[in-house]
Amino acid sequence: MNDLEDMSQAERAYRRLRSEILHGELMPGERLRAAELQDRFQLGLTPIREALMRLSSENLVDAETNRGSRVSEASLAEFADLMATRRIIERTCLSAAILGGDAAWEAEIVAAMHLLSRTPLPADSNDRGAAAQWEAQHRRFHGALVAACGSEWLLRFWNTLADHSERYRKIRLLHHREGRAEVRDVNSEHQEIMAAVLDRDVGRATALMDAHLSATEMSVARLLAGPAGNPRESS
Repeated sequence: MNDLEDMSQAERAYRRLRSEILHGELMPGERLRAAELQDRFQLGLTPIREALMRLSSENLVDAETNRGSRVSEASLAEFADLMATRRIIERTCLSAAILGGDAAWEAEIVAAMHLLSRTPLPADSNDRGAAAQWEAQHRRFHGALVAACGSEWLLRFWNTLADHSERYRKIRLLHHREGRAEVRDVNSEHQEIMAAVLDRDVGRATALMDAHLSATEMSVARLLAGPAGNPRESS
């Protein structure tokens, strides 16, 4: 096996593991046994181990001495820090995008919103395929909003924060308690944000985005806190 083939397998292992962690196939705290992943992915042990090391550097996997690896736990403290940082970066990116975006940028936002509004939430905790589809459309919509910010570095930071937000939000998606009216309210929030962005109203758009992210944070935090409402450090 040559170096190019090794690299290709490692990349394949990395992308599949990363997708499963972000989209619900692998949940927080779940053990990652290299031999089992080798059988399931039909890839070599070396690429699997390289993928696990790479994901560990992204804080998506915890490597435990002499005990292998597991998906990083979900922590209330980390989530609060993550979302506070996300709001700062999102506000910065969104403001710049509104000032610099063109008609093509506006068209992508409208298209992304249309697809998101037509994508159903998962019916229950076993419907991980639906959760992944909804997340993909949700990510496209939020990504479209900030795409015209004009800074590659800001977009890199935004994407990292969005990745980790997805990891937490999938907990809400797969265990959501919302009724139909509240699900429609989520779509309404997105519509209101889009309208403010297309009106080029920076103040209103950023305020609506802050409220939207805060509402998501509270919903996920309630699930992380457990049935008694007492904060716990991991789920």
